[in-house]
Amino acid sequence: MTEQKRDTIAVRISQVLAERIVAGEIEPGARLRQDHIAAEFGTSHVPVREAFRRLEAQGLAVNEPRRGVRVAAFDLNEVKEVAEMRAALEVLALRHAAPHLTPAILDEAEAITRAGDKSHDVQSWEAANRRFHSLILKPCAMPRLLRTIDDLHQASARFLFAGWRSEWEARTDHDHLAILAALRRGQTDQACQVLAQHVQWIGHKPVKTARGATRNAFAIIG
Repeated sequence: MTEQKRDTIAVRISQVLAERIVAGEIEPGARLRQDHIAAEFGTSHVPVREAFRRLEAQGLAVNEPRRGVRVAAFDLNEVKEVAEMRAALEVLALRHAAPHLTPAILDEAEAITRAGDKSHDVQSWEAANRRFHSLILKPCAMPRLLRTIDDLHQASARFLFAGWRSEWEARTDHDHLAILAALRRGQTDQACQVLAQHVQWIGHKPVKTARGATRNAFAIIG
């Protein structure tokens, strides 16, 4: 197998595993077994080890002595850190985006929010929520900032899916509507204030693990 082909396989493996980890299909603390993954993808251990290194670089996996590679766990402090970073960076993006937000963009954002309010599963709600934030922030035209915000949204999704994969109830997102109302009135400061508070709201619930134990789950519900 050539080095280029190994790299390609490693990228594919890391992408698939990352999607499973973010979606909550593989729980925090679960061991990633080289043999099983190599067999699933029909490859040797070399690209699997490279895929593990990529997951470690993304903060999705950790290599622990004598315990192997495991899905990275997270605690309340990490959730708070992501929430505070999102608040700071999304407010920055919105201040630059606000002068370029057209009525059509705001109308689309409202339609997406109202569709998300009707979601009966967390996956469709998260997709609508992420789309709302993307719509109102994208006109800032700051690609590096937007990429960083996207990474933070991926972390937020992982926190959310780890605890709210079931028992999701439809909800009305009053904050989104308040942000849009302020933007329509040209009140950027008010919109930014609501946005900062919105992305720092952290939900908490106890959840059962696959082994029957109970752990606390924390997530940014915004």
